[in-house]
Order: sequence, then structure tokens, then C-alpha cells
Amino acid sequence: MSECLHVPALPRPEPEPRSDTCPECLAVGSHPVQLRKCLVCGDVGCCDSSPYQHATRHFEETGHPVMRSFEEGEEWHWCYVDQLIV
Repeated sequence: MSECLHVPALPRPEPEPRSDTCPECLAVGSHPVQLRKCLVCGDVGCCDSSPYQHATRHFEETGHPVMRSFEEGEEWHWCYVDQLIV
């Protein structure tokens, strides 16, 4: 995995998830395909394979650069700014 400048700036410990699913999907009656958690604030959103891509929208609205998979058994992280698995 590659390292980026955004990872060292993340809060430690990582924030607790704000929910256990994508609340924006629930609000519009959609079903999230995969979940992602923002490592800056704990927001949970759906991935880009979901119709509304709420995790990416969260990045676009907040500038929070790094998220991780919020799926059981998955440990990977993604930096939106650097476009890298970190």
C-alpha cells in the first residue's frame, strides 16, 4: 500500500461511525451496495457502485480526504485526493 500526506493527519483513534448504514440512502429509499466510513468524522456513506455515491459526495462537500471500507473483513483505506489505496 502507498502512503500519502493525509494519513498522518487523521485523528487517532479513528472516529466512531455515525451510523451502521448510509443514512442518505435510507432517506431516499435506496439500498447501499457497499459502505465506506470517513476517517476524519465517522460519516458512513455508500460506495461509487451505489446509485447515489454518498461517500464520494461526502468527500466533495467536506474535503475529508481518507475513508475506509466499512464492510466486515475489509481493511483497505482510500485517499480521494491522492487517488491511492493507503
